[in-house]
Amino acid sequence: MLKHRERVRAALRGELVDRVPVALWRHFPGDDMHAEKFAARIVEFQKKFDFDFVKITPASGFRGEMYGATYVDGKNREGTRAYVTLPVQSLEEWDKIVPLDASNPVFVREFTAVKLVRQHIGADTHVLQTIFSPLSTAHNLAKERVWNDLREHPDVLHRALRAITETTIRFALANLRAGADAIFFATQSATAQSVNREEFREFGAAYDLQVLEGIRAAKPDFILLHIHGLDIYFDELMRYPVDVLNWHDRRTAPSLHQAREMLRAAGIAKTLAGGIDEYAVLADGTREQVIAQAREAIAQAGERGFILAAGCVTLVDTPEENIRAAIQVARKM
Repeated sequence: MLKHRERVRAALRGELVDRVPVALWRHFPGDDMHAEKFAARIVEFQKKFDFDFVKITPASGFRGEMYGATYVDGKNREGTRAYVTLPVQSLEEWDKIVPLDASNPVFVREFTAVKLVRQHIGADTHVLQTIFSPLSTAHNLAKERVWNDLREHPDVLHRALRAITETTIRFALANLRAGADAIFFATQSATAQSVNREEFREFGAAYDLQVLEGIRAAKPDFILLHIHGLDIYFDELMRYPVDVLNWHDRRTAPSLHQAREMLRAAGIAKTLAGGIDEYAVLADGTREQVIAQAREAIAQAGERGFILAAGCVTLVDTPEENIRAAIQVARKM
């Protein structure tokens, strides 16, 4: 039987594995504000379910927090926080967005958590730290005004995005040095609901690629791209220099099967991750529904180059028996 790291690497190479890799991840609201408590919860979660990799999910909005945003517990199923104040509430406040480094307290909290997780997770399991695309971070700093500023004052946004890009690369590299050996790169703005294609290419992809280039130079074991949202520009993002693609495949196009066909037609080899609806099935469905959807996902994607996962974070009230049902299917138990 393969070890976790070997199984994931085999999936990345498109090889037939002993069993389909499986991984789920979640927020730990409240505890995620303290490196020691946060790390302990992540380790506890992994020891309970023994996933094929450990994905660290920092407190939502942590990159806004780096620039002074304040939050309260959102008291929601996702485990995310609600804004109290935003760092950018006027055009002039974009000037406050400068490159940050590892002396930033939020930097310290997050890579300290990574160090602690790495100490307690064996070398046979990958640890992924989460980072976000620069444009997604800009939205995190200013919320909806970012779209108007992007269109009305592009030079201002480009200057801020350059600073955010530098911060993002520094954050990723600090976490790799702290013990993460792979990166979970999330974009929340590669959707037609946020920007049109031309805007995405200019303000999104251009900076995403700089971040990915900076990460690649550090030689992580792999990069997983999470495409968050609906009406996504999958046909563009599938060409990113990443190893794994994950999106809400049960809630927006393409399906796993469609994505596999798109990649095949383009001559692109990438591993897919997903197949489980984190809301309607994993959290709110029955154990039998989870099993059926997980089996159908593997049938769509095939057992080569596939990781069974949810479209996004596992909800905090997800029944444990449903999590175990997904694992059962992947492990052919």
